Amino acid sequence: MKLKLDELNRASVEEFKRQQKLPVVVVLDNVRSLHNVGSIFRTCDGFAVEEVILCGITGLPPHREIEKTALGATHSIDWRYFESTLLAIEDLRTRGYHITAVEQAKNSIQLNDFRALSAKKYALIFGNEVNGVSDEVMSTVDDCIEIPQFGTKHSFNIVVSAGIVLWDLFAKLKLKY
Repeated sequence: MKLKLDELNRASVEEFKRQQKLPVVVVLDNVRSLHNVGSIFRTCDGFAVEEVILCGITGLPPHREIEKTALGATHSIDWRYFESTLLAIEDLRTRGYHITAVEQAKNSIQLNDFRALSAKKYALIFGNEVNGVSDEVMSTVDDCIEIPQFGTKHSFNIVVSAGIVLWDLFAKLKLKY
């Protein structure tokens, strides 16, 4: 039998704000779909990431279309906006984050081979739904993670990619898989 909402024992927004977070910031590089933005917030809440950084044309809360999929996660997850993803990366570097793109690229590391270290803080960059992480941003990253794929399509939806990568980092950093 399914659990009722009050049986899930979820933290309140206030409790969530005080709890220890996964040492990960999610950076959205010109993500155009407001539904994707909202879903990313909800996924980040589920894995208790530190922050979401919205860049360029990425839509900003409060917005009705973001809230349709975020279901309130824009209130629990801290977020900031940068006009440029490069400015966001510059800020994250000064704060000690390891900058990691999630993209299909030469010299990418397959997700299953990526070794997340508990001593590091990670900034994961997810790109535009059509063009991916920009070439300009790719030239500045420390690492690039690629999700192995076995079908006919060229990529996963950004929200699916975020869920896969965040679960993997959560499992490696918190569950010690």
